[in-house]
Amino acid sequence: MKITVFGAAGDVGSRIATEALSRGHTVSAVVRNANQFEKLPTGTTPCIGDAMNNQDVSRLTAGQDLIISALRPAEGQEQLLVPLTRSILDGAIQSKTRVLIVGGAASLKMPGQDDITVLTAPDFLPEDVVPIALACFAQHKTCLNETQADWAYLNPPAMLTPGKRTGVFRLGHNELMFDANGNSAISMEDLAVVLLDEAESPKHRQVSFTAAY
Repeated sequence: MKITVFGAAGDVGSRIATEALSRGHTVSAVVRNANQFEKLPTGTTPCIGDAMNNQDVSRLTAGQDLIISALRPAEGQEQLLVPLTRSILDGAIQSKTRVLIVGGAASLKMPGQDDITVLTAPDFLPEDVVPIALACFAQHKTCLNETQADWAYLNPPAMLTPGKRTGVFRLGHNELMFDANGNSAISMEDLAVVLLDEAESPKHRQVSFTAAY
């Protein structure tokens, strides 16, 4: 497949690009300026573009098989996540390209509590992550309201950190998943596996899903 990755210079995006390359896919990695080229995984095709400009998104994804968005605004700029996602979706509609979006855990429901999410659960989130959690919650709602684009939204579990690629995980729908030890986690490497599995064998369209150990 020919895949365009937005956010490919980031922690998650770079692992997604690496996983895609390891499977033989062609990866175009979009960054805002040439200074970020050195951060891109070897083997990607560097591209300069503005994800906030849906015309750029459309131009860079025309003729591609898939768009992956792993965009995450810098601390203090969390409010940019929704317009960035809106631009990606609009560009995807214009180029008629499927898009997979890496989101956050905020919109996942707490186990057995349909009216309580990760964002609204009392004393669950540390104060320092509340701004990005609010942004991710709004991002998820933006996707749910989108009916024209061919999208899927991947909610990571509570903990998403660098680690090992095991290829072993469980998939879920809209509920936060915990393992037998009470941990809700997955490595960035395995999240990339989840995303590329979905890319190669689509099972989710215009819905969100999650994965954890």
